Amino acid sequence: MSKRTLGALVKEARDGARMTQHELAAAIGVKASHIAYIESGHRRPSISLINRLSEALGLNAQELLVLAHPEVKQIIDGVRPSRRRKAEGAWQRFVSNQASLRRHAITQAELKVLKQVSMLEQVAHPGHFVFILNAIRQAGAKL
Repeated sequence: MSKRTLGALVKEARDGARMTQHELAAAIGVKASHIAYIESGHRRPSISLINRLSEALGLNAQELLVLAHPEVKQIIDGVRPSRRRKAEGAWQRFVSNQASLRRHAITQAELKVLKQVSMLEQVAHPGHFVFILNAIRQAGAKL
């Protein structure tokens, strides 16, 4: 089964309503060429145009929105990537890279400090922990 697209859904609904592209365009206040671009997948309608399309064709506005802008699905479903999980992922990759830990001579005490840093702020990449550690080492004076 093929993936449903916004353009296919709009065309199917327009054909079902026995409307031409010109008639639909006039009903929602755009040019017929804009309808053709939407149906062919070359344009993504704005939110206000999605509302007008849903009203004119009797379609579900939320379904049109997700088809036009798939990135909103996470917001609609209430699923958002956790900043904590990303930070933990970078931390796990950092501490599991034994070669890097040896190469930079990272001590257990330094690992404890870096772990605390990872809990305070999101660290995007494992290599950034080395940068943070070098900044700490340069700022401190060894006695």
